[in-house]
Amino acid sequence: MNHPLIYEIDARCWLRELSARHGPNITLGSAPDDEIKAWAQLGFTHVWLMGVWPTGPRSRAAALSSQGMRRAFSEALPGWQDDDVAGSPFAVADYTIARELGGESALKQFRKKLRAYGLKLLLDFVPNHLGLDHPWVSEKPELFVEASLQMPETFPAETGTGPRWLAHGKDPNFPAWIDTVQLDYRRADTRASMIEQLQSVAQRCDGVRCDMAMLLLNDVFAKTWEGFPCPAAMTEREFWADAIRVVKQTHPDFLFLGEVYWDLEARLQSLGFDYTYDKRLYDYLSYRNHAEVQRHLLGVTLEFIGRSAHFLENHDEPRIASILSLPEHRAAALLTLGLPGMRLVHHGQMTGARIKLPVQLRRRPPEPPRLEIETFYQRLLALLKTSAVGRGKSDLLRPRPAWPDNHTEQNFVVVQWQSQPDCFDLLVVNLAPHRSQCFVSLTVDGLTRRNWLMQDLLGHEEHQRFGDDLQNQGLYLDVDGHGAQLFHFAPV
Repeated sequence: MNHPLIYEIDARCWLRELSARHGPNITLGSAPDDEIKAWAQLGFTHVWLMGVWPTGPRSRAAALSSQGMRRAFSEALPGWQDDDVAGSPFAVADYTIARELGGESALKQFRKKLRAYGLKLLLDFVPNHLGLDHPWVSEKPELFVEASLQMPETFPAETGTGPRWLAHGKDPNFPAWIDTVQLDYRRADTRASMIEQLQSVAQRCDGVRCDMAMLLLNDVFAKTWEGFPCPAAMTEREFWADAIRVVKQTHPDFLFLGEVYWDLEARLQSLGFDYTYDKRLYDYLSYRNHAEVQRHLLGVTLEFIGRSAHFLENHDEPRIASILSLPEHRAAALLTLGLPGMRLVHHGQMTGARIKLPVQLRRRPPEPPRLEIETFYQRLLALLKTSAVGRGKSDLLRPRPAWPDNHTEQNFVVVQWQSQPDCFDLLVVNLAPHRSQCFVSLTVDGLTRRNWLMQDLLGHEEHQRFGDDLQNQGLYLDVDGHGAQLFHFAPV
C-alpha cells in the first residue's frame, strides 16, 4: 500500500473503555471483533497501538511526583485518582507486552484478528531512552550516558558495579524526561543492543513508529551530550541506516515511521525511513497560515510528500476540534486525508473530542460525540475508500491567478488522483475564510476531444467541461471560504 491510512489508538485507555462497556478485564486478545471490523470498513490499512509496553513503578512515581504533570492531569481529568496514572508509555520498562493488556499471547490474538480484516499493526519503538525500571539500568549501566559526578538532569542509579550518575533522556530544547534514562548512541554496544530490541519488536508487528527519531543522528546526539564523557569506541555510521537495513533483511515489507522535526525529515528518509512526520503541514494548518500550506506542499518534491505522514492530531498535539471551527476542520481533514503519503487519524478525532489527554493517564473523560463531525468523517472516509485517492497516480497542481491582482490562488491546495485511464478525481480545498478563485492545469492524459462531467462527491455541484478548454486554459475554480470539494471527472 503506497498511501497507508493509519488509526492511532491509546491501547490502555481503549481497553479500559471496552471493559466498561462489555465487561471487566477486556484484553487485546478479547477485544470485540466488531471494533476491528469497523476500522476496516472505514478504509484504514494499519492500526497504531500506542502504549503497549509496560511502565515500571519508578517511572510511574516520577510522573506522580511532578507538580506540572499533576496540574495537567487535573485539567484533562478532574477528580483523577492515583490509579488513573499508569505512567508514560514512552518510559519503557521492557519490550514485552504489558500484563494489563493481556501480555504477548493477547497481542498475537489481536494481530490475528487484524489480519483477518486486512489490517496491519504498528507498535512504538522508543530508541532514545528507556524507563527507569528497565533491567539494563542495573545490569548494563555502561549502555547509558553517564557523568563522573552529579550533574544537572542526572540521577543516582544502583548498579551491579556500584552507584553511578546516569543522565535522564532528553530533547535538547526541553527539560529532561525524569522518568527515563538516556541511552548512549556513541557506543557500539548500545547500538547493537537496541538493534536486537528492534528485531524483537519487528517479529510481533508490521511496522514501528519511532519516537523522536532525529535525536539519534550522530551530529544531533554529539551536540546534545557534548558535556558528558565520550566513550573511546565511537562509531561514525548512522544508527538508523544500520538498524533499518538489518530489520528489512528479515522483514522486507516492515514499515518505519519516524517522529522527526527540525527540517531533518529528508535526512531520515535518506537513511531508510518509509515515512516521516509532516509537522510543518500540521503547524501551518493549526495556525491558519494558508499561504504557507501551499508553499510548503509545492516547495518540496512529490516523492517527499509521498513519504510524509500527514495528520491533524496525534497524542502529542492538542485536539483539532479545540482549535479549528467546523468548516476549517472539514477543509483540513480533506486535505490531510487526500494527500499522497501516509494519512494518520487519532482516536477521538472522528468524534470531535476536544480534551488532550496526557499520555500518562489510562482513563479518558467522557466526551459525547459531536454528530456533525462524526457524520462528516464517516461520509468522507466512505467516499475516499471508493475513490482514486490513496490508490492511483497523484499530482499536486500549482494554482494560477484567476485574473490580475487576484492573489487568492495562494489559498488553494489541489490534488489530482488517477487510478483508471478514463476518469480521475480532483481534491480542491480553499483554506481561506473567504471566497477564492484560481486556474489549475490538469496533468492527466487524454483530456482533449471529449466532454467531461465533473461531480462534487462531497456536495451537489455538477459541471460539464470541454477537454480542449481544460487542456488549453486550465480548470477554473471559484470556491467558498473553507470550501472542501472532491470532484470525480468522467467522460460524457
